[in-house]
Amino acid sequence: MVNKIKVMIVEDHDMARMGLSVILGNNPNVEIAAMCADGHDGVEKALKLSPDVVIMDIGLPTIDGIEATKKIKASRPDIKVLMYTSREGDDDVLDSFQAGADGYITKGATAEQTISAVTAVSEGAGWLDPAIARIVLSNIRRSSDLGQKRGEINYKLGKNLYGLTEREMEVLSLIVEGLTNPQISERLVITISTTKTHVHSILQKLYVGTRSKAISLAMNEGLV
Repeated sequence: MVNKIKVMIVEDHDMARMGLSVILGNNPNVEIAAMCADGHDGVEKALKLSPDVVIMDIGLPTIDGIEATKKIKASRPDIKVLMYTSREGDDDVLDSFQAGADGYITKGATAEQTISAVTAVSEGAGWLDPAIARIVLSNIRRSSDLGQKRGEINYKLGKNLYGLTEREMEVLSLIVEGLTNPQISERLVITISTTKTHVHSILQKLYVGTRSKAISLAMNEGLV
């Protein structure tokens, strides 16, 4: 039996909080440990309940999500924090990762992307919403010698800004080599069905619709 990912939601907007609870509650691999509406309560519940992942809004009452993340990580660095916000500015992203966040997803993400983000950070992979990943990656490259904030996010996520698992990175490398699904299956000693699942997940996480676009993005962003 697969252990479920214990998730806590910290979000002050009722509709957003309930929407997340529906998305997560419909996934058999996720268990909602708690929900709360302000930063201080979020810190207390996280330290008490020890969820695997905390989904954290930035704009919260009492203390904001960035400060709440700092407090959680200071006491329990093993708890993963996924920032969930409508803010897409570079400073918000960089400040979040400097505070210790493990991923950053925007409120415009689909249900599938949200589940992928939760799964990725629970497994120790960095995640940055594909809607802003290219912008932030470009900013990091331009500003790599300008300070610790950018070094922090670069260290935390490395090349893998898109939350790809280690296996998905292997599959992506073989896609870039031009291998077909049957060839990938043979190379990695996995079934074609499993290969197709990995390819579908890769395309979704990279925000592309075709293998050729995945190859182009992977090469341009230095993912492989």
